[in-house]
Amino acid sequence: MTLIKRSPNMPSFFSDFFDMERTFGTDFMEKDFFKSMPAANITEDINQFKVELAVPGMSKNDFHINVENDVLTISAEKKEEKSERDEKFTRKEFYYGSFERTFTLPNSVAGEKIEGKYENGILKLVIPKKEEAKKKLVKEIKVS
Repeated sequence: MTLIKRSPNMPSFFSDFFDMERTFGTDFMEKDFFKSMPAANITEDINQFKVELAVPGMSKNDFHINVENDVLTISAEKKEEKSERDEKFTRKEFYYGSFERTFTLPNSVAGEKIEGKYENGILKLVIPKKEEAKKKLVKEIKVS
């Protein structure tokens, strides 16, 4: 009996058949918008907080943002379906994903004045501080 070894560089029929990238193309794999919770950057200056979430592939209508009891909730839902038809095959792909992030707001912010903008895959929220919470500039006076 002879043992036949397959080269590791030569794919088998089954690896080709079940290879998602070859079967559906790389664009199908890139549509996995919600593999994990979207990354968030939070910055603070004298007048406001800024929250930025990296959520590519969305549209502004996909987001639901609200403030209740000093808790900011950001959620999104994305549904996508794609069909192609050819003489020899039919291909239909669908995708569904969602996320929800919550942030507890400090008492120093004016929650009713929060503004949001979605641009180039980044959701940007500006959370202004209340006037009484803004740090006053300390000026040192030199005595001559």
